[in-house]
Amino acid sequence: YIHLKSIPGASDELMKEAGLYADRLSVNIEIPTKEGLKLLAPEKKREDFIKPMIKVKNEIIQYNSEKKLIKSTPKFAPAGQSTQMIIGASGESDQQIMWTSDYFYKKFDLKRVYYSGYIPISNDNRLPQLGTAVPMLRENRLYQTDWLMRFYGFEVHEILNNEHPNLDLDVDPKLGWALRNLAFFPVDVNKSDKDMLARIPGLGMKSVNKIIQARRFRKLNWDHLQKMGVALNRAKYFLVCASNDFERRDLTGPQLKSLILQNSSSKYQKILSPQMNLFV
Repeated sequence: YIHLKSIPGASDELMKEAGLYADRLSVNIEIPTKEGLKLLAPEKKREDFIKPMIKVKNEIIQYNSEKKLIKSTPKFAPAGQSTQMIIGASGESDQQIMWTSDYFYKKFDLKRVYYSGYIPISNDNRLPQLGTAVPMLRENRLYQTDWLMRFYGFEVHEILNNEHPNLDLDVDPKLGWALRNLAFFPVDVNKSDKDMLARIPGLGMKSVNKIIQARRFRKLNWDHLQKMGVALNRAKYFLVCASNDFERRDLTGPQLKSLILQNSSSKYQKILSPQMNLFV
């Protein structure tokens, strides 16, 4: 497996040849916004990052069309293309970062966007000062948001908007969304569709698919859900099932958040700062 990273401004000819050897191609956009790039690297132009990405996209489209007709068509970047951006260097909000990711996913059909927390190495007053902590937890929350967008059907504006421009570091973004949208809950796991099941905190897509398969044969209760791997320490506040037992649901979002954090037994607790209790 070969993952080849190109520099901005690479020629179309080189990008085409590279795609014949590499499984995946990347052109890193470096900074999430044009304004951030202009601030930190005024000698660089966003267009120089975009041009080779357009070439790769078009070559992939052409390859996919040709291989339907000619099986011997040489493979071109069969694992697609990706990009990477530095976060925490130029002051963008999480909302701005994820809108940028969403744009590149939809415009260039990217396979992945990678997020890299800025490590202070310079005394330049445009950058975070030396000794500033690397935003590793923020980086993780961005990856979780990215996952929700790609596999759970979430749109950026649902998770991040002008009222909530940054992710809650205390809880994962799906739980954060649920706590702000309690009107959608509780969800009946024996009746609700796949899209809504996927929005229940504590349910991964594997659990969602297991529920959909299993409920064809019987009504599911708490024991069934636990055996399927559902994280009931969170999910129990957002769903109902075939059981007379239920959790109190007349709590506000902040009250539920506090309760979940208090009862969390996340395996990450010991490595996080004292203020943090929930990571997954």
